Amino acid sequence: MPRQHASGFALTQRQAAVILLAPFLTVYAVFLVYPFFKGIWISLHDWNLMAVAFNPDAKTYVGLRNYERVMWGRNITWGALASPGFQIIGLIGVLASAFLYRTGRAGKVTALAMGIATLLLFVLPGFHPGEGGRWYDRRFWPTVGNTILFVGLAVPGVTITAMLLAAALDGETRAKAVLRTLFFLSQVLSVTVVTLIWQIMFSPRQGLIANLTQLFGGSPIVWLTAEGFAMAAIVIATIWWSLGIAMILFLAGIQDISKDLYEAGALDNATGAKAFWYITLPNLKRTITVVVVLQIILHFQVFGQSHLMTSGGPNDTTQVLVRYIYQTAFRDSELGRASAMAVFLFVIMGGFSILQFVLGREKDE
Repeated sequence: MPRQHASGFALTQRQAAVILLAPFLTVYAVFLVYPFFKGIWISLHDWNLMAVAFNPDAKTYVGLRNYERVMWGRNITWGALASPGFQIIGLIGVLASAFLYRTGRAGKVTALAMGIATLLLFVLPGFHPGEGGRWYDRRFWPTVGNTILFVGLAVPGVTITAMLLAAALDGETRAKAVLRTLFFLSQVLSVTVVTLIWQIMFSPRQGLIANLTQLFGGSPIVWLTAEGFAMAAIVIATIWWSLGIAMILFLAGIQDISKDLYEAGALDNATGAKAFWYITLPNLKRTITVVVVLQIILHFQVFGQSHLMTSGGPNDTTQVLVRYIYQTAFRDSELGRASAMAVFLFVIMGGFSILQFVLGREKDE
């Protein structure tokens, strides 16, 4: 009897687990898994959105042609300094990863992952059209470059600012609690509200920044329509908007550090900035990794800031990948080509997700 009772109870637990998981798994399969494979399937077809909407047989299987149309061109060659900005950064990254591994400041997996990522940053921008050649899609790679530039500016900005704020606001005083709440409030705003606030802030006529510039005798900058400042304006708005979660994660990491370390450091005169550099920062490595990878994945999906603040302009200088996918699919009705771009974006984000998992396991070991 007890064995039967135990077996029956175990069976009931399994049944309960299936019943409880079924709604989530159903929604997950219908809204995530199925669209993912459907998107890959669409990317293998010449698929005009409007034509297929009226005639489901209007699509044509083209294999990998959409990927070729998006990513490749005619007479493409490779040069060591075809895109010197990205390639020099990539080369520096490769050398830095080797240096960090040799000096023991980075583990084998971390250094390898960093080396591969920066090597790709060196190799991929080197491809360019040769004599008489051209890209099949002349806007795709510049758009990818804009997205990488945005991520490269926004992620360090959010990470460093959030870390310094967390260190400054760590404590139990009422003033610090109020300031933590105020800094977190921007995180709960929608992208529409955020862009509206910063459009007013950047206005050359009535904006706060323009008024401050004039107060000190300068001329107002037309932030959102100047090629040299439009991307910076989007990055500034994004950093302000994205601080909240990153700051909370750093606060949790700082509060998890043993107070004994700070007391021992104080005996060696390691207080203030020295304590932050020699105690806080080394113990936040895991949190920094999590924040950086999550921010990279999040910011590669940037859309609203570019769409609402600058409409991708001026001259496509703030055109980002998700907005280009949106335009290709719903304005140009080229759903097959847009799906190929979406798969490309998925591979990038999937790579960083795997990187986060690998780095997390390495730190656990």
